[in-house]
Amino acid sequence: MNQWLRQLPPVHEFQKSEQFKRLVKNFQIDPSQVTKQIQQEIAQLRSMLLKGCYSPKELSKNESLFDYIWTQVEQKVTAIKQDHLIPVINATGTVLHTNLGRARLSEDAIQHMVEVARNYSNLEYKISQGERGSRHEVIEQQLINVTGAEAAMVVNNNAAAVFLTLRALAKHKQVIVSRGQLVEIGGSFRISSIMEESDAELVEVGTTNKTHLYDYQQAITDDTSMILKVHTSNFKTIGFTETVASEELVTLKQDKEQLIVYEDLGSGSLYDFHQQGVGDEPVVRDLIAAGVDLVSFSGDKLLGGPQAGIIVGKKKYIDQLKKHQLARVLRVDKLTLAGLEKTLQAYLSNQETIKQIPTVRDILKTKQEILQQVNSFVNSFERSTVPFQLEVIEQQSQIGGGTMPAVELPTYVVALSHHYDSAEIVATKLRTNQPAVISRVKDNRVLLDFRTIDQQEMKEVAEAFKRI
Repeated sequence: MNQWLRQLPPVHEFQKSEQFKRLVKNFQIDPSQVTKQIQQEIAQLRSMLLKGCYSPKELSKNESLFDYIWTQVEQKVTAIKQDHLIPVINATGTVLHTNLGRARLSEDAIQHMVEVARNYSNLEYKISQGERGSRHEVIEQQLINVTGAEAAMVVNNNAAAVFLTLRALAKHKQVIVSRGQLVEIGGSFRISSIMEESDAELVEVGTTNKTHLYDYQQAITDDTSMILKVHTSNFKTIGFTETVASEELVTLKQDKEQLIVYEDLGSGSLYDFHQQGVGDEPVVRDLIAAGVDLVSFSGDKLLGGPQAGIIVGKKKYIDQLKKHQLARVLRVDKLTLAGLEKTLQAYLSNQETIKQIPTVRDILKTKQEILQQVNSFVNSFERSTVPFQLEVIEQQSQIGGGTMPAVELPTYVVALSHHYDSAEIVATKLRTNQPAVISRVKDNRVLLDFRTIDQQEMKEVAEAFKRI
């Protein structure tokens, strides 16, 4: 063993090699990074030899320790220079797929983000006055126009919006919330835990399945600062249930003028999907019109924009939130504001422009539109010599992203089975394709749901199957 340890090449031997120079040149990488990888590989091999976990006999024929170490270094450097965050084709049919980045942005939003990234911008500068401005002003008026609120602000996600609101307006004060609304929002984060961290005092009322207006009335004291209504956007309770409407909660302010009625919508919609026969998600503008003081919601779910937490409502409360120290901690960058600005502009346009937002478009995509895509794909597929059996079947798509959990969207999918490979093997090959195609597997068949596949992606999906 000592003999093999003595044969471990020194670092400088690698640094003087032609392989080292070629790797640095080909990958345009700092030489110190390559040296670091060499040092780590030598140290790891030395440790394995000392522990008896590795035998030089495992080296392939005619492979030296130098060659072995260099092969490992090349693999590590290649991995370093590869992009980790890459585009994928979502063939699952889940429109807001959390694992796949949720909402796709509109072309207008993408272009605006590129332009703002490429150039300097007036992020915190008033051009007309030639003086410092506030990034809060960038899209506040658009949010006011689209929701009917008095004021608005944006933070980095909706959980941050909830935390800031509770911390700034209800610290060490009582906040009443229904037991049936103490939801877990994903990743084991819970509304009750966020409230605890904000130092707001949680007052639970009602039961898991039923909460009445009188439950809130009886819980209000002189120390009550806020009534928090949490929209259960990621689950649905059915059967013997009852909740209190936002309009009814607003009536409680008659006896306590300083009481804040705050609704956390979670997902939050600016478009009335219910009018199109999809779900019963409340619309932000309707809640503001009903007199709710504050409403918060996500930017990258039903709204169809970048990740953000949006807070709209009464100006006197929004002003307090803007001045709080956490507002700077939780603020968003110029690219988020740029993407959100163009997304909001679409909502202030006509119906056809709104449907250019991919999230809205994909949710409203009809079965007939999907069937046309499916038939086009199948026809092009059948002209190839790929060993697959195809069948077009009716299925259901999901909206996803913790949004409208009980809503299923009728769709058509292409179910494919390979002549000899299992569905899992085919799905893996699709997943490791470039670009990656993420599919579903059911009954040993690969399912492709064209609700979430764009026209321009269809050729790439077909090419992926041909490679298989």
